[in-house]
Amino acid sequence: MPGAITLIRSTSLSDVAQYAYAATAPAGSRLIFLAGACPLNEDGSTAAIGDYAGQAAKAVENMRTALTAAGASLQDVISTRVLVASTRQEDLGTAWKTVRESFGEHDVPSTLMGVTVLGYEDQLVEIEAVAAVLDS
Repeated sequence: MPGAITLIRSTSLSDVAQYAYAATAPAGSRLIFLAGACPLNEDGSTAAIGDYAGQAAKAVENMRTALTAAGASLQDVISTRVLVASTRQEDLGTAWKTVRESFGEHDVPSTLMGVTVLGYEDQLVEIEAVAAVLDS
């Protein structure tokens, strides 16, 4: 079954961004709103302490698990917001590279933000997402 997502790119906007500028889901699709995926291990401890790429990878892994539980996959994600606890663009770029590579060709509209602090001890990365699926 084809996915519900249509990624939209505009030739009137810069092609520097590593993501589509907009996305749509058709009427009748089921939207899935994910809580922020955190870099937490199953026991609740923070994974990859001090490692932006490692925490981004763990957050993506946890996001995949939540998507699977909702009957979706990364290919069904319609938008993301990546939060990084840092004021350094280099740290944001490190986290973003890991998240972006996880999505492959599915370059969903995304926002990358530096924040002062996140909710768990030693947490550096969190990823919010919305997905859309067509149920059969």
